[in-house]
Amino acid sequence: MVTVILPQCAFSVMKSCPVFLDKFLVTYVVWGNFVNVVAVVQARMASTRLPGKVLLKVIDRPMLSIQLERIRQARQIEKIVIATTDNSVDDQIEEFAYIENVAIYRGSENDVLHRFKRAAEQNGADIIVRLTADCPLIDPEIIDYIVSIFKQKSHGCNVVSNAVPRSYPAGLDVECFSRQALEIACAETTSLYDREHVTPYFYRDPNRFNLQSVICYKNLSAERWTLDEWNDYELIRKILEGLYVSNPFFRMKDIVDYLDLHPKLRDLNGRVQETPREIKDCVFGEKEK
Repeated sequence: MVTVILPQCAFSVMKSCPVFLDKFLVTYVVWGNFVNVVAVVQARMASTRLPGKVLLKVIDRPMLSIQLERIRQARQIEKIVIATTDNSVDDQIEEFAYIENVAIYRGSENDVLHRFKRAAEQNGADIIVRLTADCPLIDPEIIDYIVSIFKQKSHGCNVVSNAVPRSYPAGLDVECFSRQALEIACAETTSLYDREHVTPYFYRDPNRFNLQSVICYKNLSAERWTLDEWNDYELIRKILEGLYVSNPFFRMKDIVDYLDLHPKLRDLNGRVQETPREIKDCVFGEKEK
């Protein structure tokens, strides 16, 4: 594995020769000391179990608005992009993005991998931080930590993730990967599963993509803070009502401490079951529900 650090313009030449690109897998593109780190938030209205969940109101604000506020607290993020579908039902998300003054890219509903690739290209991303809109409690400190690990591993680390193996709470997943790794996956995989779920191709060949897993200081994988069903909404609402007013900058440990003080809250979504497909997605990347 050889690390090549080049300006973005040189990478466009390299793309014409996939053998060369694969052999010299670029860590990330640098011009001077600047690296454009873009958070791409995957969102759509047509959720199977909880339609419109990303814009559900909590503490008088849409869930997605709260998530964006938390992402903006991450110091490593240069830009945020919402990646939604070109279906008319997602016009609401485009209108929301305009109000929030955040970039948006609209693309294929099912080929989410290509949607990410185009969103990254359109916004000049060198490093992509993949987030999903069903994670309103995302922790900016975790985002910064994972991006900083990615930058430090300049010897060839192309994917850093806290999703595999799972040790963080569901709902705090952060996947960070290079633009080049994304380009390779999009060019090579023909699997419908890979293209729908974006990151499986990386996890299937961890050595090639120099995958580094980030493990939580303690195993919190039993915690469920993601938004899939109404019971999840009730828990997230209680957490926000209990923490946000007094401390809008609360972090993962604050949530754990709050739930330890109010243990019955965990029962709100304790019976929400993951289907076998979702369990598989925990291994190969979060799916768009």
